[in-house]
Amino acid sequence: MKSLGGYLSVHKKRMSIGLAIKAIGTLAELFLPMIMAYMIDDVAPTGSVLSLSLWGAAMFVFAVVACGGNVVANRMASKVARDTTEVIRNDLFTSTLYLSARQTDEVTVPSLVSRLSSDTYNVHNMIGMIQRLGVRVPILLVGGVALTFTVEPVLALVLLAVVPFLSIVVIFVSSRGIVLYTDLQRAVDTMVRKVRDDYTGIRVIKALSRTEYEERGFAEINDNVVAKETKAGVTMSITNPIMNVMLNLGMTAVVLVGAYRVSEGLAKVGEIIAFTSYFTIILNAVISISRIFVNVSKGSASAKRICNVLNMPDELIKDERLSFAEEGAEKGSVKFENVSFSYNGAPALKNISFELKKGESLGVIGATGSGKTTLVALLLRFYDADKGRITVDGIDVRGYDEKELRSKFGVVLQNDFLMAASVEENIKFERDIDDESMKRAAEHAKAAPFVEALDDKYDSKLTVRGANFSGGQKQRLLIARALAGKPEILVLDDSSSALDYKTDSQLRATLREKYPDTTIIMIAQRISSVRFADKILVLDKGEAVGLGDDATLMKDCAVYRSIYDSQHDAGGEER
Repeated sequence: MKSLGGYLSVHKKRMSIGLAIKAIGTLAELFLPMIMAYMIDDVAPTGSVLSLSLWGAAMFVFAVVACGGNVVANRMASKVARDTTEVIRNDLFTSTLYLSARQTDEVTVPSLVSRLSSDTYNVHNMIGMIQRLGVRVPILLVGGVALTFTVEPVLALVLLAVVPFLSIVVIFVSSRGIVLYTDLQRAVDTMVRKVRDDYTGIRVIKALSRTEYEERGFAEINDNVVAKETKAGVTMSITNPIMNVMLNLGMTAVVLVGAYRVSEGLAKVGEIIAFTSYFTIILNAVISISRIFVNVSKGSASAKRICNVLNMPDELIKDERLSFAEEGAEKGSVKFENVSFSYNGAPALKNISFELKKGESLGVIGATGSGKTTLVALLLRFYDADKGRITVDGIDVRGYDEKELRSKFGVVLQNDFLMAASVEENIKFERDIDDESMKRAAEHAKAAPFVEALDDKYDSKLTVRGANFSGGQKQRLLIARALAGKPEILVLDDSSSALDYKTDSQLRATLREKYPDTTIIMIAQRISSVRFADKILVLDKGEAVGLGDDATLMKDCAVYRSIYDSQHDAGGEER
């Protein structure tokens, strides 16, 4: 189990040295009022300039030690906070990459973004503040109170009368802080989700004149964040004014009692000055406690959210018992055996069965929400099937290491993405692919003609999400990326929807000619994209209602005929 303490343990030596230096500096600061009182009450009346100079020099040395120690310790604390947060952020990002799709759905992407940004920032602040004030404040508080008893015991009792009231305030506020800041971070997650969705769909929002609607939606979410932040801020900040009031009332009482004791000859002026100095030190220490509680409450809530992700179990581990191939299985083969799957209880696929041999092609077609993309997600093991079995090369997908399984595939997903980088970088995608293979893949994907026409050709830059390219151009680059890796199995999930019929036809012909040994699974909305596949799987509400070639389905599958008729009547198909 990963915890914040585990990350800090790496720096325990540096932290120990820093805390020791901080303690020395703070103790030196505590002795300054006592030296001052001694100089006023005992040295000054003697009239000895030498003695005053020596004690003044001693005060200067103590002041330098206090200042220097605090500066050095604070710098070490900042370094520990920085290094620890860097490691936490790296581990958290890595963990998000290895979460199963189900776990990502559970946490949500906006929440992961929030945990990587604002939550790690809160943890950074907490680690730094605990080191800067975690030792200094207790020493100033306990040491200050203890020294007040040595300076003027009667006045110290006045100070102690305030402590129970301060303790009640601190305990109440600290018990509420973590809960309030956890609620606040959830509200921030919702705001991040809203901003992410709006920025992704900004063109659609403008095109449909929904700008004002989105503004109102964001304003509601923002108001909720402000309300929760205000509630947390007011609750946590209540300690500061209450402590100030109580301590200032105590200070007033100290001044009155101290004046009386001096006038009666029961106390010295230097002692009263030293006592008020210690009282000020104690006041600042108590105010710092309120700051610590605010940051610790934020940081603890954030650390808990971060550790929840870091400690999520690896759901898609390799099952060694399933890592043996079926007898007679060949590379590139795919088999579904009575596969069923549901999202949080909502059925997505029911009893799906089909088999593909090496070099065969499967077209998958069906209405929106029929389970086409879910089929791909199960094949790539983004999710594990609830029932049934899926094999690749005769081996159950659960018997593969994730990297080994996915290295067999070239995939273009329905909502795939392009980086803000060059055409070459997008096709190679940080893989060991030479220029010749890259250009050949671009040619086979029908991307070469428009890439070669660009001024910088394969060095041409794409903007974020490839916004400077058309939909068809982006899809061809994505297909080139999938082909460049020379996959055993090629999966194209609605990857030709933006292509014109001529280009789509040419692409399918090229795939059949140039990749005869590659098993192809093509998901599409258009019959023209799948009708020439060796097998066509027709899905309807998660169930297989047809499996066969085009001629067989036209004769035996009403759903397939209905799709054909609707597209033919709309002018989208010519048989």
